[in-house]
Amino acid sequence: MAAESPAGALAAVLGGQGLLVHRYDSEPAGHPPVPVRLRKNVCYVVVAVFLNEQDEVLLIQEAKRECRGSWYLPAGRMEPGETIVEAMRREVKEEAGLHCDPVTLLSVEERGPAWIRFVFLARPTGGALKTSKEADAESLQAGWFPRLSLPTPLRARDVLYVVESAARYLQQASHPLVLPQELPCSLVCQRLVATFTNVQTVWVLVGTVGVPHLPITACGFTPMEQRGGIKVAILRLLQECLTLHNLAIETKGLLGLQHLGRDNIDGICMNVLVTVAFRNPGIEEEPPKVRSENYFWWKVMEEDLQKQLLQRLQDSSVVPVSR
Repeated sequence: MAAESPAGALAAVLGGQGLLVHRYDSEPAGHPPVPVRLRKNVCYVVVAVFLNEQDEVLLIQEAKRECRGSWYLPAGRMEPGETIVEAMRREVKEEAGLHCDPVTLLSVEERGPAWIRFVFLARPTGGALKTSKEADAESLQAGWFPRLSLPTPLRARDVLYVVESAARYLQQASHPLVLPQELPCSLVCQRLVATFTNVQTVWVLVGTVGVPHLPITACGFTPMEQRGGIKVAILRLLQECLTLHNLAIETKGLLGLQHLGRDNIDGICMNVLVTVAFRNPGIEEEPPKVRSENYFWWKVMEEDLQKQLLQRLQDSSVVPVSR
């Protein structure tokens, strides 16, 4: 099953793998996107959550003047030339003194395409916990604390939500293990697995320009797209091929993530699971009519693919994206 076919592409994306970005099916009107660059037009942030067998959380004590003495998870901005995982490992080593490996991407947070935060569940693999004698500009010290009795003051209360998300995931995984794939992309964009389902049948929207493919929408940096977040780019693409006023569009979350970070290639491609449904479901058994020759609805006939996709939809088995 060739990855270039819709079935091959869907299998790869459902498996958490990446696919090269060859073209963008939708771009912001009147504002051709320029390649993204860290420290210039985008900011990516990494966060690591560690929970040990004693149900303790790894926290670091902040050294920055504006929040000095408060406690937070190991976190920081990515630097040019880094992969997402390399950035996470660097921040953990600098702030907590530990070496680590990522277990899975837990969640993604965004404030429009110019600011994206990647939250990882991670595990220590070595190193020594940073003590107060080793305090520097990165942190004052690090420590393990009972999950239900964290130290105060916290730098921000989002620590509580992130830690609880990690604890829930360890108790019962809500999605398969997902790690970033190292593939180049010049923009912040989204590859859509846009689905329409009816009973046990599922259709997926496919782009026709070039070889049939899962469509890709480029995120813009206009004030509207910044305010509306990355979902604006999804709605833009769907509006180009469907009549949306009678449809309900829901972004479920990420099936995978692609980023290279080397050779000044800082773009990100998020493989996003999206549902399309009629607002007033009746006897409609077919997906909504496509009004562009550049797209068509592909009926998933492969039994295993159909089963996987329906299961992911039913369980919302994706990496959550929040604003």
